[in-house]
Amino acid sequence: MNLSKESTNYNTDQIAGILAGVVMQQSKPVSPVAHLIKSLHTTQLFLPNGSRLYSINQAVEERISNLIHTHDEAALQEELILLGLDAPTYIDDQPLESPPLYALSLAIAQKCNMGCTYCYANQGDFGGPSKNMSIESAFKAIDLLLKDCPEDGTVQLTFLGGEPLINRKAIRESVSYAEMKAREKNIKVRYSITTNGTLLTEEDAVFFETYGFAVTISLDGLKEAHDAQRPMKGGKGSFDRVMQNIRPLLAIQKNMQVSARVTVTPENTNLAEALDEFIRMGFHSVGFSPLLRSSNGQGEMTPESLAVMLENMIACGLNFEKNVLAGNRYPFLNMVNAMKEISKGTHRPYPCGAGAGYMGVSADEELFACHRFVNEEAGYMGDLNTGINPEKQNNWLSTRHVHKQDPCSQCWARYLCSGGCHHEVIEKGRPACDYIRSWLTYSIQAHERLARLKPDWFN
Repeated sequence: MNLSKESTNYNTDQIAGILAGVVMQQSKPVSPVAHLIKSLHTTQLFLPNGSRLYSINQAVEERISNLIHTHDEAALQEELILLGLDAPTYIDDQPLESPPLYALSLAIAQKCNMGCTYCYANQGDFGGPSKNMSIESAFKAIDLLLKDCPEDGTVQLTFLGGEPLINRKAIRESVSYAEMKAREKNIKVRYSITTNGTLLTEEDAVFFETYGFAVTISLDGLKEAHDAQRPMKGGKGSFDRVMQNIRPLLAIQKNMQVSARVTVTPENTNLAEALDEFIRMGFHSVGFSPLLRSSNGQGEMTPESLAVMLENMIACGLNFEKNVLAGNRYPFLNMVNAMKEISKGTHRPYPCGAGAGYMGVSADEELFACHRFVNEEAGYMGDLNTGINPEKQNNWLSTRHVHKQDPCSQCWARYLCSGGCHHEVIEKGRPACDYIRSWLTYSIQAHERLARLKPDWFN
């Protein structure tokens, strides 16, 4: 399969279907030490230790393949030494301990005006009474965030819900307070918000632009798909309202970045059309995320629907490759992130900063491992009055290390995926491992193609 600049006359859906089958087969975990990833022009040797990639010749491929499939790990290690590819262990069993805080998300409104059945936050109230975070509580959270940040440092403050714009006044006063307090130590505060878009105003657009917000709009596809999954409380669709409200943001975004995030369920796996349309509209980036855990079990992805999603994601990826080769901007976030992570050889023992440098704050001033754990004992980390509980935090960091996750220790992708979203894994296990490994395999293949055919893109 040739994806060179001249290759424009192919059926993307057909190729995506073929590639999905190929990468699913290739991605199966066999050895925790090494993994082979084949494409038309080369075979790459992936070494999980350090997430290192090497193009290898046929003779080396045959030797490595034989050792992998005979499960002779000792001989495989010897072969890597002979090839000069051995390296010190990049990630050991030592967990993080009491890392500094650099990011907080505030559940600024634990209530919502929409009725999305799959919402992890139980339609916005996190399983309790609907409430807003008080301005005083928000100020306490900001004080905690800035307290140990060094001079000239950077922190991240995120506003979430429910629907955060229900508590617009607290958002604006929080930003003013954060700016004032940050100036005392010359700290840079970065802001973000995730919103359903139904309450956005032109004044919000100006405010977000002024403070350089990263604004994420929850959009589950085009009108029919979105309205089916994201109705208002009364059942009416929300797509037209969101489209009207986001125009001012898309028109003036410069300091702010306006992105679309699509939650994928078995009912909205046709992704390429939505991706093209959202990019055409002017979104800074567009990303897709499978629904693996919902509060009531509705809409969760199955192995079968994840296989369908994989084909559609690869179709989007092929469109990304075509556009990159043609010199066009095509901000498919999943692909952009994958290219960055593969290029820098990302290897990490945790999938995100949850419970480490990042925590979520509830309207009741409690601290949780992240925004998804609000009001859940499994992620409880302390409160704004007494601070982070070091025993709970360090126990979390010890038990959530990827080396403690089963069956991650035997998977070649363990330092790229790092065990998966803590909240989803604790609630649902790991139903998406095959999908994740397959997407990574395709992404590594695509990275090789683009690095060879369009190396300047990576600069």
